[in-house]
Amino acid sequence: MLKGHPKGLIVAFFANMGERFGYYTMLAIFTLYLQGKFGYTATEAGAIYGGFLFGVYFLPLLGGFLADNVLGYGRTITIGIVIMFIGYSLLAWPGMGLAFVIMSLAIISLGTGLFKGNLQALVGNMYDDPKFGKNRDNAFNIFYMGINIGAFFAPSAAEGMSNFILKSNGLFYDKRIPALAHSFLKGTLKDTSQFLTLAQQQVGDAFTNLTDFSNHYIATLSKSYNYAFAIAAATLIISFLIFIGFRKYYKDADMTEKQKAKSEEHRDKMIHLTPEQTKQRFFALGMVFFVVIFFWMSFHQNGFTLTIFARDYTVAEVSRLNYTWFNLRSLLPIIGAIIGLIIALKRGVSTAWRFIGSGIMVVGGLLAWYTISGYGDTNSLSPQIFQQFNPLFVVFLTPLIVGLFTWMRKYNREPSSPKKIGIGMVLVAVGFGIMLLASIGLQSPAALQGTVSPDLISPYWLIGIYFTLTVAELFLSPIGISYVSKVAPPKHKGLMQGGWFAATAVGNLLAGLIGFLWDKWEMWQFFLLIVVMCLLSAAFIFGVRRKLEKAASA
Repeated sequence: MLKGHPKGLIVAFFANMGERFGYYTMLAIFTLYLQGKFGYTATEAGAIYGGFLFGVYFLPLLGGFLADNVLGYGRTITIGIVIMFIGYSLLAWPGMGLAFVIMSLAIISLGTGLFKGNLQALVGNMYDDPKFGKNRDNAFNIFYMGINIGAFFAPSAAEGMSNFILKSNGLFYDKRIPALAHSFLKGTLKDTSQFLTLAQQQVGDAFTNLTDFSNHYIATLSKSYNYAFAIAAATLIISFLIFIGFRKYYKDADMTEKQKAKSEEHRDKMIHLTPEQTKQRFFALGMVFFVVIFFWMSFHQNGFTLTIFARDYTVAEVSRLNYTWFNLRSLLPIIGAIIGLIIALKRGVSTAWRFIGSGIMVVGGLLAWYTISGYGDTNSLSPQIFQQFNPLFVVFLTPLIVGLFTWMRKYNREPSSPKKIGIGMVLVAVGFGIMLLASIGLQSPAALQGTVSPDLISPYWLIGIYFTLTVAELFLSPIGISYVSKVAPPKHKGLMQGGWFAATAVGNLLAGLIGFLWDKWEMWQFFLLIVVMCLLSAAFIFGVRRKLEKAASA
């Protein structure tokens, strides 16, 4: 899969993977943290969630401008990592109020703005070399897989740290308790019988009164989330060391147009566009950015309404067999066994490698069997654990998608980047159509009033939407980034990658702001709205497809 790619792609792959692991560890529990610590409604938590994501994805505009005109890509990326480390370290400090949390989020957003778009611009520069250019789309699929390897482990890391802190304080996670505790402290809980039973299950003979228990549980749960945020700070150290330690593999691509103009070696390689070509490219990128808004508005329901759905409408306990897919102790050996099988059956490998692959398959299978046999008849699920499925599917589906596009290119049948983006939007609509069906007949969030639904559905509904959204993501997100790197006027590469993220920021802001509809509408109406907007976006991108294709070839 890496044949025909520069070594600098691997450096960017791992640097990005470390940063994204930390980011998604934090994001997996962020809504739960806001509601657990401050007792916020979905609307209130959604406003902060959307605002944070807006900052994270809008500030790459600033980062791109600074890189293009002042600092260069590598230096801006390095400064961004340092600033993100400071922000995550502050967010990990327990017991702080909302103002401190907002300040920490602002620092993280600034650091991410300096890091994210410019790393992608750097990757795009590597493929300006004609010998690598044909693999640009596949390169961003591979780069994107690095993001998702990090994101795959993030929910389990957040869950593991949270459970460890709770256990060390004599508690365990129960998704019903935070809302009941806040309601009790506010004096709005009319019937305390269920809450009393849950509190006594937690602390047993140590129970004194509900006020003390409520304050103790909220404080401990909040601290457990803070410690999980510390994981994000730690992983940034790894990203920093990788990026500065292997600079030799990407230093030739670490050149802005201003820097090339000052270098005799690179001056002749500069690309010059006419004003009309520049205008045409800006227009094409603007249309792509418009569609991206609605993709991310939909996709980033994963950390918001889909997480709330997992908490309030999905069964909290599953059988031994079903738990296999939710726990890394069994999932990783199964993944290892699958990889071993692929090695053993792959064409052209030596006999030695076939034995090695078979050995990995057998060991992985035995470890999985041993682990699964140790699970209980029923096993608890946390809401954030569902977020591991999207990155898991990305990691496994990326080689298939890359292989499909490579095969289609061989026979001149590969869809253009705009076509892939349009297909991606249709698939998003299909995914939320699944949730529309799942939500029919369930009580609305307003009717629940912060409690858990009495009618809980199978977790496979959520797994289904995450699978569909993943396929959509692979058709749209890495392809869109690749399109931007190819079409962006050379003098504005960093800024245009920032533009991609600015459009993402608007979508993320909308992802949180439409939360007020979640609290007011029936759920099927909420999901239907997303389906309709995605289909309209797909119709738009197919309508302007030829203009976008023309801009890419100009």
